[in-house]
Amino acid sequence: LSVDPGTIIKGKSGQGENASALIVARGGMIMAEGTKDKPIIFTAESDQIRRDSDGNLENGGNLPTSARGLWGGLIVLGNAVLNSVPGESAIEGIPTSENRGLYGGSDDNDNSGKLHYVSIRHGGTDIGGGNEINGATFGGVGLGTSIHHIEIIANNDDGVEFFGGTASIKNLLSVNVGDDAIDYDEGWRGYIQYALVYTPGERGGEHDGGT
Repeated sequence: LSVDPGTIIKGKSGQGENASALIVARGGMIMAEGTKDKPIIFTAESDQIRRDSDGNLENGGNLPTSARGLWGGLIVLGNAVLNSVPGESAIEGIPTSENRGLYGGSDDNDNSGKLHYVSIRHGGTDIGGGNEINGATFGGVGLGTSIHHIEIIANNDDGVEFFGGTASIKNLLSVNVGDDAIDYDEGWRGYIQYALVYTPGERGGEHDGGT
């Protein structure tokens, strides 16, 4: 999936089976290469943000930073190693019978694409069983994936969560999320270089070695 710089992607409201999210399955790739001047923005359908014919922001959006859980979020799944048994898991909220919701494998160099200058806003709806979607979820994503200049604003669950894998982020902003700004488990072995976290009343992070 290739996403042009400056694209605005809006998710519909809804919970459970009616929740909206963009999910990149194992073996798939997302090439979302925004720029400093034209970032790619994921937001809720109710957000009135829009661009003019020249691609410049005409309206910066009408939703406050307290508006959370209005759609799902971005989920990227890969083939990198987990430390959990059997080394393959189903991402939260997706039925285990759905093979496209599985992540984990044996390729730490796995490449799920590029996420550059991406802003994810107002997500985190409940997708079932009390599981809210993180702003950005990386399940078993490998170090071949290029991720930098990522912004999470007003998500209802975590800002960003790594489930194992070896992916890294350079330049992360996680603001006004409902749970952890940064979360990782299942043996994540990447790094975050330069992060700004603003979480009034919530946790800056939850960091676990296992599941």
